[in-house]
Amino acid sequence: MFITNAYAQSPLDGLGLSSNLTSFLPIILMFVVLYFLMIRPQMKRQKEQKSMMDALAKNDEVVTSGGILGKITKVSEAYVTVEIANGTEIMVQKAAITTLLPKGTIKAM
Repeated sequence: MFITNAYAQSPLDGLGLSSNLTSFLPIILMFVVLYFLMIRPQMKRQKEQKSMMDALAKNDEVVTSGGILGKITKVSEAYVTVEIANGTEIMVQKAAITTLLPKGTIKAM
């Protein structure tokens, strides 16, 4: 009386296939939004940082990650020598250089 016949849906049935796709649609949409809002801009920043480090040259004015301003006097593979005052030079890793300043910025301060 209360028991009815059960019918199995075939996997090719339009209703079954579309319901499976719509259940995964929010997850797929979240990954697409995550890619465009977080992953892609981060990759772009890393690419810009790498190109800036490769382009470092003598007499460039830079800011280190510690906030020290100075002028580059020597560039090697992994290290940069930065003059922070007349006759005072420090050696820092290239990765510690965060910003390349326009020429004449330090003298203007």
